[in-house]
Amino acid sequence: MTGALKSALTLAVLAALVLVAAVWGWGALTEPLPEDEPVAICEPTDVAAGGEVRRDQVVVSVFNGSKRSGLAGSTMAELAERGFVEGDVGDAPLPTATTQIWSSEPTNPAVLLVQKQFKKAKIVPGDPIGDGIVVVVGEKFKALKGKQVESVLAEADATYCRATGSE
Repeated sequence: MTGALKSALTLAVLAALVLVAAVWGWGALTEPLPEDEPVAICEPTDVAAGGEVRRDQVVVSVFNGSKRSGLAGSTMAELAERGFVEGDVGDAPLPTATTQIWSSEPTNPAVLLVQKQFKKAKIVPGDPIGDGIVVVVGEKFKALKGKQVESVLAEADATYCRATGSE
């Protein structure tokens, strides 16, 4: 084999390798990026009658039903300071004068634990517009109760959305 033939063969093999690498690189470049699956903030958990539900197990979402800017965010910060897990924060779909906890299960221990943090909060039926227990703070809301309730015991078997990672 002559030197010129060896050089031509080497160049052909290298050109083929560059072509294969270019095709592979273009395919990798134009492939869609993998999407992260959203991680659930809470998961349905059963609690038996007499079982304890603690603040660090309960996810709370707070929505502003008043004209005061930032009320939902500041209320969420206070609840998080007490140990509740932060859910969604935003504006309520409708204005309200009073503080409301939206739930179709008024005897649920997680709902009752959240209710015990507020003065005169009413449990009313409402759509689940956020994760966990939905609280809508209204015009008359001033502050959380001074006395902090750390846990409640379930009076009957119930299911609530327990914060992922809580024990």
